[in-house]
Order: sequence, then structure tokens, then C-alpha cells
Amino acid sequence: MVHAAGVAVAVASNVEFIRARSDKREYRRVVLPNALECLLISDADTDKAAACMEVGVGSFSDPEGLEGLAHFLEHMLFYASEKYPGEQDYTKYITEHGGSSNACTSSETTDFYFDVNVANFEEALDRFAQFFIKPLMSQDAVLREIKAVDSEHKKNLLSDGWRMYQLQKHLASKDHPFHKFSTGSWETLETKPKERGLDIRNELLKFYENYSANLMHLVVYGKESLDYIQSFVERLFSDIKNTDQRSLKCPSRPLSREHLQLLVKAIPISEGDYLKIAWPVTPSIHFYKEGPCRYLSHLIGHEGEGSIFHIIKELGWAMNLMAGEGSDSTQYSFFSISMRLTDAGHEHMEDIVGLVFKYLLLLKESGIHEWIFDELVVINETEFHYQDKVHPISYVTNTVSTMRLFPPEEWLVGASLLSKYAPNRINMVLDELSAESVRILWESKKFKGSTDSVEPWYSTAYSVENVTPSMIQQWIQNAPTEKLHIPKPNIFIPKDLSLKEMHEKDRFPAILRKTPLSRLWYKPDILFSSPKVNIVIDFHCPLASHSPEAVISTSLFVDLLEDYLNAYAYDAQIAGLFYSIYLTSAGFQVSVGGYNDKMRILLDAIMKHISNFEVKPNRFYALKETAVKDYQNFKFSQPYRQASHYLSLILEDKKWPLVEKLEALSKLESDSLAKFIPHLLSKTFLECYIHGNIKPDEAISIVQEIEDTIFNTPNSMLKSMSPSQYLIKRVIMLENELKCYYQIEGLNQKNENSSVVQYIQVHLDDALSNIKLQLFSLIASQPAFNQLRTVEQLGYIASLSLRSDYGVRALEVVIQSTVKDPSHLDARVDEFFKMFESKIHELSDKDFKRNVKSLIDSKLEKFKNLWEESAFYWGEIEAGTLKFDRVESEVALLRELKKEDFIEFFDQYIRVGAPQRKTISVQVFGGEHITEFKKAIAEADPPKTYRITDIFGFKRSRPLYRSLKGGPGRITMD
Repeated sequence: MVHAAGVAVAVASNVEFIRARSDKREYRRVVLPNALECLLISDADTDKAAACMEVGVGSFSDPEGLEGLAHFLEHMLFYASEKYPGEQDYTKYITEHGGSSNACTSSETTDFYFDVNVANFEEALDRFAQFFIKPLMSQDAVLREIKAVDSEHKKNLLSDGWRMYQLQKHLASKDHPFHKFSTGSWETLETKPKERGLDIRNELLKFYENYSANLMHLVVYGKESLDYIQSFVERLFSDIKNTDQRSLKCPSRPLSREHLQLLVKAIPISEGDYLKIAWPVTPSIHFYKEGPCRYLSHLIGHEGEGSIFHIIKELGWAMNLMAGEGSDSTQYSFFSISMRLTDAGHEHMEDIVGLVFKYLLLLKESGIHEWIFDELVVINETEFHYQDKVHPISYVTNTVSTMRLFPPEEWLVGASLLSKYAPNRINMVLDELSAESVRILWESKKFKGSTDSVEPWYSTAYSVENVTPSMIQQWIQNAPTEKLHIPKPNIFIPKDLSLKEMHEKDRFPAILRKTPLSRLWYKPDILFSSPKVNIVIDFHCPLASHSPEAVISTSLFVDLLEDYLNAYAYDAQIAGLFYSIYLTSAGFQVSVGGYNDKMRILLDAIMKHISNFEVKPNRFYALKETAVKDYQNFKFSQPYRQASHYLSLILEDKKWPLVEKLEALSKLESDSLAKFIPHLLSKTFLECYIHGNIKPDEAISIVQEIEDTIFNTPNSMLKSMSPSQYLIKRVIMLENELKCYYQIEGLNQKNENSSVVQYIQVHLDDALSNIKLQLFSLIASQPAFNQLRTVEQLGYIASLSLRSDYGVRALEVVIQSTVKDPSHLDARVDEFFKMFESKIHELSDKDFKRNVKSLIDSKLEKFKNLWEESAFYWGEIEAGTLKFDRVESEVALLRELKKEDFIEFFDQYIRVGAPQRKTISVQVFGGEHITEFKKAIAEADPPKTYRITDIFGFKRSRPLYRSLKGGPGRITMD
């Protein structure tokens, strides 16, 4: 649009946005003169600002023979621009000002996003805008970033998620972009283009011409007024060129007739059998208010009695089931049902598929039920209007995806609300879930030796068989005869969403009740005015971890509890009441969160299951089988995860190696577990935390009721515990000026990646030391990433971060690489610290103050929702530190911190050769570096180093840090 004076101006339109009742933010839609469509968000309460740009160009636009070019371009835009030519200037600026940044390439779009402290938003946004105005793509950077893309691809090569997704793409029409490989590699971006005489940089520049303003959508989230945000958005983004590009319109269906009625048998890397039944369907985006796939996935994916999953679970055939629509395009979609099978389930694959089709027949015969649709409407509306505030970076990335799909008034709601009951539409999609158009992906290592094809990008072995409708008909007839039925009305849908009047305005949790059996910490919600509550019941059982057998027995007890509760509590989760039961270092924890209205019903059911627990042999053996495979799958985890596990094993007192736990698990029988559980629960103390829309007398009555249910009933297994039996976890103290090494071969030698984790132990939780270590991490993390990944190209995974093990604070540098062995990587980490020494010593007063301010701003960031606030306070209770005013005290110390004291801290603890530097380097040697491993273990130890060959002998030789749960003024049982 053109202004009367002949100057192009942005056009703001008054849109009546459909928004959550709890949403106090202001919104404005603006279209810049270059046709860039923007959503501006003003939030007076925010302390982080964020932005996300979605470009309507993705991997489907990759030119033939240049697979991964869109993804490669996404990487390249981070380097430098004409206005900010310093390499990684954007990332450096964001990191130094309390922010983070990332990007992702999808099929039809590429998203770039960041957040930053509000005071630095405009400058950060200017750097961000240059991605789309005048980026520099130097030849040197091009080569380095191809290596980064290749490293990313190599990280995925042995990942079953990537492998199976590419196999599904491979078995699609060759002329459809869905068929393509999209990540990119050295072969697709360097070797093959060179062979064809192509200059990859020129191809990159050519491809960048697709980035036109008319294909972009921008969301900007700031603290300032909408007028002010609009003024700088216009100034910063109006220079993006609009070359009036057309968005890619891919053919509607990637699967032709030859790709349907198939059974694909594929061999995974990891242990475990999986079954996926899929159909191409009409995309729901075309009728999002009717939500046909939402209705169908609710029923097909249900886990209550009468559901597909409940029946196959009780038969011991499957461990989980997920159903729903998925798509990376508006032009086509797939409806799929995925499940993890047991060994018995593998033998009954045909019966399972028959049961699924039997349920689809039931849905057709029983008709579409309006009451089920209405139930979904109520659940979705409640969820939308009482949604928790999230971090701005999450909000902008979620919102930008709605801008190209929905009219402006629906940008904030997208497809989350159903409003039109259309049984004919639901029936239309139900008819598409037919035997004529099904394809089944069946993954198992049992297919080894019986496949006849190999997928070209990931080398997945597979074979294809035809599955005709008459075969499916036969499977239906042979399917289990157990009664399938639709779910009953959901009793957990909240009715009372009123806010309780709180007379207590305590900022911090307080102890409301204390008995020999339990202690109750309580905090009313005074921040969020939300009808929700968070309850944590921590079962402290000192007999839970005294041996590998005890740990795996407690773990199976927890798994069985969740398994027994699933059919009943599934409705609660649908209605917005979430629960989890998980293993801790000294027992297990029950956590329940969501709307407070029906919370007690769910909590009561969980406690009764604990109190009346018995081992059901059929479920025990199904869960044991799955647990064994999960332990075995550690072998196939990423090498940097293996290194991190070995580090925890070295550091933590009373931590058992996986191999011993696996051995104990293999020998465990149901009767021995049944004997162990009363033993486990015979010494129990409950640490309780209740926070939210709940009054103190109600919180007290909840804990009293829990005590009555689990301690005070006849024949109860649970007994109280004396204070002397309280179990604490402690961490070994490393030796000053000594560098310890632990070198080991990767568990899966087919994985070429090696890894190093260099751990620098600094201090036990202490406010002054904490802020100095955090400040160093803030200053050093981006330069470390830049040096180790970008400049030296050691690997895609490279980071410097903080670590805390039971209150012992440390720095951790992680690198995973195929190009260099771990000894070399470790030497490069040392070299980085040596190089960085001068940067710390030469830190200007201005830079020091800027970094201190940035850390203060990050610390003063407000809690976004009840769960974040709860996590902080419960973290203090669980650790025993009880520093509820931690933020205020650390900020006060930061304001007083002198540069000299910070440099002295670095010289004392962190610099290479520092008098109190305590280091462990855990090195995992992958298949590519086995020669280097043999050489490394044969070398003599240099001075001031110690090679760990026996982890447990080493641990026994070291003193321990004191526990934060003991000592004067600390939390005790008395």
C-alpha cells in the first residue's frame, strides 16, 4: 500500500483476536510495505523478549541432487552479515545477554528464533533481521558448515527414529518431494556437487533468492508498547527484499497405489519390536473446527477399559499405543497407530492388526456420538482458557506456525478449539482408514537374515510384502474376542474452576504439619490466579538403593504401579490432571498436577494402589522384558550420553553400574519382587509439598488422608522410619591439581562417533562461589562453542555448561566427534581454557559490568507459571538447602562483585594448572578411533594425572563432600 505522499508505509489492522480469558497481553497484526506479515505482542510483565521468523521455504524446495541445501542455508545464516561482519556476532550477542537462539528446517518452512533479556531486544533484533537482508556466506564458512551438517547427519545415522522416518519416505512416489533425504551430508553438499562441476556457494546464493518477504511471517514479543515495537520492526525489517516468490505447492499425495496395502519389515538398531499402522488421509487442517482426526484419535488412542490398548496390554502383547494425525504439509496427511510390542505381541502381529480393524468397524457400526465430541469441546476450551503462560521463545515459535494456516483472528488459537459437530466429516476420515489404503511398518531384530532390500541413506535393511483386504478380513476373524467398547463419560472433567480466597500471602513455602510419618510443606498460589495445584509426595525409603537388586526391584515396583493405574487414570490425563510416579535416589516420588477440582479423587486412587500393592505375574514379566531391552539399549545411546553416565558413576556415592543392574534384573522373579516390596516400604517417610489453588486446612487434610490410607490401615506394608535411617547421596571430592582420566571403548563399535566429557569440579553450593561460576559460564559458553565447533569443526555436539550433582557445582565441556579421537578432543578443551585465560585477565570493566548485568537480568526472570515456581521451591526442599531467597541473595552478591575477585576465582579453580583445579576427563572411543584407544591406554601417565582403571576402587579412595541435608541449620528429621 502507498501513502498519499508516495512513501510506502506499514499497515496495521484492528484484528479481534480470539484469545484465552487469562491472557493479558496486547496484540497487533502489521503488514510491512514489502508484504512481510507480522504479529506484534506487548507483554508489560515479561523479562525476556523473543522473535521468530518463519520462511515459507523448506527442504521440499531442495534442488534435485542437492539434498539438504535448505538445511545447510539455515546453518549458514548464523555466521555473519554485511552489517555485522564478525563471525558468530549474532550468537555471541544473544548468549552474552541472557538469551538463546536456534533454527529448524521443515518440509515447507524454515523457522529462526531467539530470546534475549528485554533491555537488549532491539539490538538483538537488528542482528537477527540481517539474516534476511544481507548475510555474508564466505567460502571458508561454507566448507566448515558443510562439516557441521555432516556431523549432525552422522549423529543421526544409528538413530532408529531417523532411520524409520526415511524408510517411510523412501517407500513413496519418487517424483514427490516427500521421498527426498533432507538433512544433507558431506556427500550431497560437497562430493557430488563437485563431481557435477557445481560451486556449492553459488548454489547456496541462488537458493537464498527464494527467501522473499512475501513468503515470511514474523512474531515479535517485547515489553514495550505496541506502537514502539511497531516502530522498530518497521525500521529493521522493511529492507528485506520482496521478489514476489510463489510458495511451493507439492503434489497432494506422496503415496500412489503401489505404496499401499504393504507390510514393511525393517531391522532397527536398538532392542524392541514396534508396529505402526498408517493410512493417508485428507488433512484435518481443511476442517479444523470439525476436528475429525481429533475425535478419532481420542477413541482409537484411548487406554481405558474396552479400548484397543487395554485389551492388547492385558493379553501381554503391547506396552504402549499412540494414535493420531501427523503431517509436514498442508497438502497431505497420515493417520497412524503406533505401539511397542512385547515378544508375545510380535508373535501376534496379525491379531493386533485384526483387532484394530475390528475397532474401526465398531466405530462405524455404533455411529458418531455427539456427547463424545461435546466432551472434547469442553476439555479443549478449558485447556485453552486456563493455559499456563510459557516462555516467550516457546510462545513465538508456537504462534508463528499458525500465521500461514489460519485467518488473523485465529492466530492465537489455531486448531485448538473444536466448534462444529460434523458427523459426516468424521465418517469421511473413518472411511479412509480402510484395508485398501493401509500400510504397516513392523520393526524387529528378529527379521535379521530375512530382508532383501536396503534403504540408501541410512542403510536400513527391510523387505516388503503385500497385505490384501482379504488378508485383513481373515485377521479380523482371528482377532481376540475380548469386548471392545467406546469409553464411558469422563468423571475427571473439572466443574469447579473457581479461585479460592487466600488469606495467607506467604512468599515462601512453610511447614504446616509434621509427624513421625510425614512433613507437609505448603504454599498458596499468590502469583498466577489459576485453578490448579501441584502436589509432590516423596517416599523416602532407605532400602530402595542399597544394592543393584534393590534399585531394579524398586524401579519395577514403580513401573507396575503406573501400569495398574493406567486404565483408570487415563481419563484424568485427558481432562488436564497429570500424574507421574518415578524412581529417586532414595525411594520414589508421586507427583500430581493440574486442575484442583478432581485432584483428590486421583490422588486417593494412587495411594490405594500403593497401599494394596500386589505383584501380578503376567504384568511383571511383560514389564521386566521391556526393562531388560531398555537397559540393553544403553549400548546404542549416543557416545556423549555414555560418557556422562560413566562420569555420574565415578562421582556419585552408592550408584550401581548398568551391567550389575541388568544382571540383577535378568534374575529377578515375580515372587522375589513380592517379598521385596513389604521390605522396601517397612521404612518410609513422606516429604510432601502442596502448592496452588488450595487452602491450608485442605492441604493438611490431604496429607492426613494419605497417612490414614497407607500407614494406618490393617495389614498395611508401610511403616515409619527412624531419623537415623535417613539416606543421603554424597559426591566424591576430587584432588586439587590432579587430572583424572577414564578411557573406554564405545559400547557400540558400529558407531563412528567418539566423545569426551571434561568435568571441572569447583565447590559445594555456596552463594558467592555460585555467582562466580555462573558468570564464567555465561562469558565462556559461546566462545567455547564457537572455537570447538565452528572454528575447529570438532563435531556437531560441542558445549560448555554448568553442572550440579547433589549440590556439588562444576563446569562440563562436552564434544562428540567422528573427526578426532577423545584424547585429541580433551587436549583441544585444555587448549581452549589456556587461550581463554588471557580473555579473562584482559576483561574490560565495561564488559565485566555488562556480563554481570546480564546474569542479574536472567536471575530476576519471573516464574512463568505454577510449575516453574513449584520446581524451584521443591528443588530447594528436596536438596535440603532451603534457600528460598536464593535469587535475591545471589543478585545482592552479584551487585557487589568486583572484577578482581572474579579473576582470582578463575585463577584459583578453573584455569589450566590452577592450584584448586579438580578435573576428570571421561573419554569414549568410537569405532573410528579404536587404534587411538589402544595407543592411549598403553601410554604412560603424564605428571599430575591419574588414570582411573577401577571406578569403584577410585571412589573408595576419595573423601566425600558433606551432604546438604545434614549439619547445623539444615533440614533434619527431628
